[in-house]
Amino acid sequence: MKTGHDREIVASYPYRNACSTSVWARLIDGASKSITFAGYTNYFVWQEHPRLGERLAAKASAGCTVRFLVGDPESDVTRRREEIEDVPLTVSTRIRITLDALRKIEDSGIEARYSDGHIALSVFTFDDEMLVTPHLSSLLGHESPMLHLRRLADDGLYDRFASHVAALWSTGRPVTSQ
Repeated sequence: MKTGHDREIVASYPYRNACSTSVWARLIDGASKSITFAGYTNYFVWQEHPRLGERLAAKASAGCTVRFLVGDPESDVTRRREEIEDVPLTVSTRIRITLDALRKIEDSGIEARYSDGHIALSVFTFDDEMLVTPHLSSLLGHESPMLHLRRLADDGLYDRFASHVAALWSTGRPVTSQ
Protein backbone atom coordinates (compact mmCIF):
# COMPACT_ATOMS: atom_id res chain seq x y z
CA MET A 1 0.00 0.00 0.00
CA LYS A 2 1.30 3.43 -0.93
CA THR A 3 1.70 5.81 2.01
CA GLY A 4 3.91 8.67 0.79
CA HIS A 5 3.67 11.13 -2.05
CA ASP A 6 3.76 8.26 -4.53
CA ARG A 7 0.16 7.48 -3.54
CA GLU A 8 -0.79 10.28 -5.93
CA ILE A 9 0.47 8.12 -8.81
CA VAL A 10 -2.56 6.39 -10.31
CA ALA A 11 -0.64 4.76 -13.16
CA SER A 12 2.60 5.02 -15.08
CA TYR A 13 3.18 4.33 -18.75
CA PRO A 14 6.50 3.72 -20.50
CA TYR A 15 5.16 5.72 -23.48
CA ARG A 16 2.49 8.44 -23.63
CA ASN A 17 0.61 6.52 -26.30
CA ALA A 18 0.49 3.44 -24.03
CA CYS A 19 -2.24 5.26 -22.10
CA SER A 20 -5.51 4.39 -23.81
CA THR A 21 -7.65 7.04 -25.44
CA SER A 22 -10.48 5.90 -23.16
CA VAL A 23 -8.51 7.21 -20.14
CA TRP A 24 -8.04 10.55 -21.88
CA ALA A 25 -11.73 10.62 -22.89
CA ARG A 26 -12.84 9.86 -19.32
CA LEU A 27 -10.65 12.67 -17.98
CA ILE A 28 -11.76 15.18 -20.61
CA ASP A 29 -15.45 14.33 -20.37
CA GLY A 30 -15.44 14.00 -16.58
CA ALA A 31 -13.82 17.36 -15.80
CA SER A 32 -16.23 20.11 -14.77
CA LYS A 33 -14.05 22.80 -13.15
CA SER A 34 -10.86 23.07 -15.18
CA ILE A 35 -8.98 21.50 -18.06
CA THR A 36 -5.50 22.57 -19.11
CA PHE A 37 -3.55 21.24 -22.07
CA ALA A 38 0.02 22.38 -21.43
CA GLY A 39 1.78 20.37 -24.09
CA TYR A 40 4.14 22.15 -26.43
CA THR A 41 2.04 21.30 -29.49
CA ASN A 42 -1.07 19.49 -28.14
CA TYR A 43 -1.79 18.42 -31.70
CA PHE A 44 -2.33 14.75 -30.90
CA VAL A 45 -5.44 15.41 -28.81
CA TRP A 46 -7.22 16.80 -31.89
CA GLN A 47 -6.28 13.70 -33.85
CA GLU A 48 -7.27 11.16 -31.21
CA HIS A 49 -10.51 12.61 -29.83
CA PRO A 50 -13.52 13.03 -32.12
CA ARG A 51 -15.33 16.36 -31.92
CA LEU A 52 -12.91 17.60 -29.27
CA GLY A 53 -13.54 21.22 -30.16
CA GLU A 54 -17.29 20.84 -29.66
CA ARG A 55 -16.76 18.94 -26.42
CA LEU A 56 -14.39 21.57 -25.01
CA ALA A 57 -16.61 24.46 -26.14
CA ALA A 58 -19.55 22.86 -24.33
CA LYS A 59 -17.39 22.49 -21.20
CA ALA A 60 -16.39 26.16 -21.38
CA SER A 61 -19.99 27.31 -21.85
CA ALA A 62 -20.95 25.26 -18.76
CA GLY A 63 -18.39 27.18 -16.67
CA CYS A 64 -15.36 24.90 -16.93
CA THR A 65 -12.09 26.80 -17.43
CA VAL A 66 -10.41 25.38 -20.54
CA ARG A 67 -6.86 26.48 -21.32
CA PHE A 68 -4.20 25.65 -23.88
CA LEU A 69 -0.55 26.49 -23.35
CA VAL A 70 1.39 26.00 -26.59
CA GLY A 71 4.82 26.82 -27.89
CA ASP A 72 5.30 29.76 -30.22
CA PRO A 73 5.60 28.32 -33.74
CA GLU A 74 7.95 31.17 -34.69
CA SER A 75 10.31 30.96 -31.68
CA ASP A 76 13.96 29.96 -31.61
CA VAL A 77 13.07 27.23 -29.09
CA THR A 78 10.66 25.71 -31.62
CA ARG A 79 13.24 25.91 -34.42
CA ARG A 80 15.89 24.21 -32.26
CA ARG A 81 13.46 21.44 -31.35
CA GLU A 82 12.65 20.90 -35.03
CA GLU A 83 16.36 20.42 -35.73
CA ILE A 84 16.62 17.86 -32.92
CA GLU A 85 13.54 15.88 -33.96
CA ASP A 86 14.22 16.11 -37.71
CA VAL A 87 10.81 14.70 -38.71
CA PRO A 88 8.51 15.71 -41.60
CA LEU A 89 5.62 16.75 -39.30
CA THR A 90 7.50 19.65 -37.71
CA VAL A 91 6.93 21.10 -34.27
CA SER A 92 5.67 24.38 -35.75
CA THR A 93 3.21 22.49 -37.98
CA ARG A 94 1.94 20.52 -34.99
CA ILE A 95 1.46 23.77 -33.04
CA ARG A 96 -0.41 25.26 -36.01
CA ILE A 97 -2.76 22.25 -36.03
CA THR A 98 -3.75 23.18 -32.47
CA LEU A 99 -4.01 26.89 -33.31
CA ASP A 100 -6.23 26.08 -36.30
CA ALA A 101 -8.50 23.89 -34.17
CA LEU A 102 -8.71 26.64 -31.53
CA ARG A 103 -9.51 29.25 -34.17
CA LYS A 104 -12.55 27.21 -35.17
CA ILE A 105 -13.93 27.54 -31.63
CA GLU A 106 -12.44 30.94 -30.75
CA ASP A 107 -15.69 32.44 -29.41
CA SER A 108 -16.24 29.58 -26.97
CA GLY A 109 -14.34 31.07 -24.02
CA ILE A 110 -11.37 28.72 -24.33
CA GLU A 111 -8.13 30.51 -23.50
CA ALA A 112 -4.75 30.02 -25.18
CA ARG A 113 -1.28 31.35 -24.45
CA TYR A 114 2.20 30.90 -25.86
CA SER A 115 5.06 29.70 -23.68
CA ASP A 116 8.39 28.15 -24.55
CA GLY A 117 9.09 27.14 -20.95
CA HIS A 118 7.46 23.72 -21.22
CA ILE A 119 9.29 22.31 -24.24
CA ALA A 120 10.51 19.32 -22.21
CA LEU A 121 7.45 18.71 -20.03
CA SER A 122 3.79 18.30 -20.95
CA VAL A 123 1.16 18.60 -18.23
CA PHE A 124 -2.52 17.96 -18.88
CA THR A 125 -4.92 18.68 -16.00
CA PHE A 126 -8.53 17.61 -15.56
CA ASP A 127 -9.92 18.91 -12.25
CA ASP A 128 -7.94 16.90 -9.65
CA GLU A 129 -6.30 14.47 -12.07
CA MET A 130 -3.36 15.04 -14.35
CA LEU A 131 -1.25 13.39 -17.02
CA VAL A 132 2.44 14.37 -17.05
CA THR A 133 4.96 13.57 -19.78
CA PRO A 134 8.63 14.41 -19.18
CA HIS A 135 10.11 14.49 -22.68
CA LEU A 136 13.24 12.44 -23.15
CA SER A 137 16.15 13.70 -25.26
CA SER A 138 15.40 13.63 -28.97
CA LEU A 139 12.27 11.47 -28.66
CA LEU A 140 8.85 12.65 -29.73
CA GLY A 141 6.21 13.17 -27.05
CA HIS A 142 4.39 9.92 -27.69
CA GLU A 143 7.65 8.02 -27.16
CA SER A 144 8.28 9.53 -23.71
CA PRO A 145 6.95 8.13 -20.42
CA MET A 146 3.80 9.42 -18.75
CA LEU A 147 2.42 9.52 -15.22
CA HIS A 148 -1.27 9.66 -14.30
CA LEU A 149 -1.63 11.59 -11.03
CA ARG A 150 -4.54 12.31 -8.70
CA ARG A 151 -4.33 15.17 -6.19
CA LEU A 152 -4.54 13.83 -2.64
CA ALA A 153 -2.51 16.25 -0.50
CA ASP A 154 -1.02 19.72 -0.40
CA ASP A 155 2.41 20.07 -1.99
CA GLY A 156 2.36 16.56 -3.44
CA LEU A 157 3.33 15.63 -6.99
CA TYR A 158 0.09 17.00 -8.44
CA ASP A 159 0.52 20.39 -6.76
CA ARG A 160 4.17 20.64 -7.79
CA PHE A 161 3.34 20.14 -11.49
CA ALA A 162 0.23 22.34 -11.23
CA SER A 163 2.37 25.16 -9.79
CA HIS A 164 4.76 24.82 -12.71
CA VAL A 165 1.91 25.17 -15.21
CA ALA A 166 0.40 28.11 -13.27
CA ALA A 167 3.75 29.93 -13.41
CA LEU A 168 4.06 29.32 -17.16
CA TRP A 169 0.47 30.46 -17.71
CA SER A 170 1.03 33.68 -15.74
CA THR A 171 4.01 34.63 -17.92
CA GLY A 172 2.56 33.29 -21.18
CA ARG A 173 1.66 35.55 -24.08
CA PRO A 174 -1.97 35.49 -25.23
CA VAL A 175 -2.68 33.78 -28.53
CA THR A 176 -4.81 36.49 -30.09
CA SER A 177 -4.79 35.83 -33.80
CA GLN A 178 -4.54 32.13 -34.27
